[in-house]
Amino acid sequence: MSSPAALPPLSLYVHVPWCVRKCPYCDFNSHLQPAELPEDAYITALLDDFDRDSEGVAGRPLQSIFIGGGTPSLFSAAAYERLLSALAARVHFADDVEITLEANPGTAEQQRFRDYRSAGINRLSIGIQSFDPGQLQTLGRIHGREEGLRAAALAVAAGFDNFNLDLMFGLPGQGLQEALADLQTAIDCGPSHLSWYQLTIEPNTEYFRRPPLLPADDLIADLQEAGMALLEERGFRRYEISAFSQNGRRARHNLNYWEFGDYLGIGAGAHGKLSTLRGDGSLAITRTRKTRMPRQYLAAAGLYLVERAEVPDSERPFEFMMNALRLVEGVPAALFAERTGLPLPDAVIHQLQVEGWLQPDAARLCPTPPGLDHLNGLLLQFLGESGEGAAAPTSGLE
Repeated sequence: MSSPAALPPLSLYVHVPWCVRKCPYCDFNSHLQPAELPEDAYITALLDDFDRDSEGVAGRPLQSIFIGGGTPSLFSAAAYERLLSALAARVHFADDVEITLEANPGTAEQQRFRDYRSAGINRLSIGIQSFDPGQLQTLGRIHGREEGLRAAALAVAAGFDNFNLDLMFGLPGQGLQEALADLQTAIDCGPSHLSWYQLTIEPNTEYFRRPPLLPADDLIADLQEAGMALLEERGFRRYEISAFSQNGRRARHNLNYWEFGDYLGIGAGAHGKLSTLRGDGSLAITRTRKTRMPRQYLAAAGLYLVERAEVPDSERPFEFMMNALRLVEGVPAALFAERTGLPLPDAVIHQLQVEGWLQPDAARLCPTPPGLDHLNGLLLQFLGESGEGAAAPTSGLE
């Protein structure tokens, strides 16, 4: 039996897989919406999925819930009220639980945002990506500049004092002034959090098949430096590679990922990570994955799980560091043993500190600025005997 007090914080990721249109840069598990969204059937499946997963988390409260996609704001507030009410009857919510919903400006309506707030959602993450009309067209977004501005204003009007805007830089043909103007517009919308990240070309996307011409690396470096200075000036503190927040408004759900916490994943293609204590007191870490295609998920009749695998000791150092070292301030060194069940690899840590990749702080595992900029190379030092690292969790990450 697992002792809840000895285990990491627990979160829940809920995946809603449908979009109005697939963006050319998107490699997430998203699919064109059908003529009629199966809201009721999908919520029923989500709850059944949760019931099967939750058998292993008795007594552990949910610290955060993230509803991602896809475009979750295609679903009505009534659907989420049903979901959240049913979940609250099944598992304890922490008193300060953070419940985030991803929303796209193209589906933003003032009354819908108000209804989401009434349903129990207390944080929005709005996928703006750019305020430049030409870039929005290039990126395949279904909204325009005015819709993006309106969505942010509607979030405020609906009572969301905690909301994130997603914004990209390094877009095709984008110059320094254009990128900074985009960022300034986002700041002026009054979000408490910004996910400001570089456009990258991922496999299995339209951009991978037909790559656009992106800015040169030197321009990207200049743009990033100027953008971070602007964010700092306007009160946004960088706490993760691509995450910036006002004081007290860090994304708690994402922090749980980065601090190697636990999370259940329900919905089509959702991933989960769960720690349990074996009979001898040692720590077992299990990863799960649900069936990917929405139609198969809805027809699964309880058979949602397509993969369950225990993370071997040899891979745990890499997985932990892959998450923790994304944080600008790192994590307490003691968290490594607590979350992996393994002793800290002192020799590797010391060598990386000597070489200037980690801060020389015995109490924390923290990258130096060069270490943060060259994180992939730094992480290679923590690969297990198999020589293979595990994939980073993407479910719910802004």
